[in-house]
Amino acid sequence: MRRADREITNRDKIRTIIDSCHCCRLGFNDDGEVYIVPMNFGYTYENDKYIFYFHGAQEGRKVELMQRSPYVGFEMDTNYQLTEADVACAHSARFQSIIGNGNMSILHDMEEKRQGLQIIMEHNTGKRDWDFPEKMLKAVGVFKLEVTDMACKEHL
Repeated sequence: MRRADREITNRDKIRTIIDSCHCCRLGFNDDGEVYIVPMNFGYTYENDKYIFYFHGAQEGRKVELMQRSPYVGFEMDTNYQLTEADVACAHSARFQSIIGNGNMSILHDMEEKRQGLQIIMEHNTGKRDWDFPEKMLKAVGVFKLEVTDMACKEHL
């Protein structure tokens, strides 16, 4: 990271930043082009490793790319605030952001899908113990991103 003075390495602070984010942008490689998809998410931190969960249709470009090349990039940010100045190039912005890479997989096991959806719902609503009917579990795609590297930065 070029600006080491802005790097965040404290795990608790990183988790606080992730907790305040509601959109994670996934970047897929599509034969030399980048395909970016904004998605809501949930996450866990287990054995010194971040795992993100997403849901969506079980077919389409995102799923095809995930199957073809499961290594993806991701980005999320929060607390953006423009800092204005009298001169254009003196404008700045306050923010917190996270970028990284990892391996995506499609969950097929119904209990894993249920657990992933619980994590997504808890992150987005603060509640757990949701009921997911079997028919809905079969219809929805649940995706897992195992983070291989990640950097967190803030400018406040």
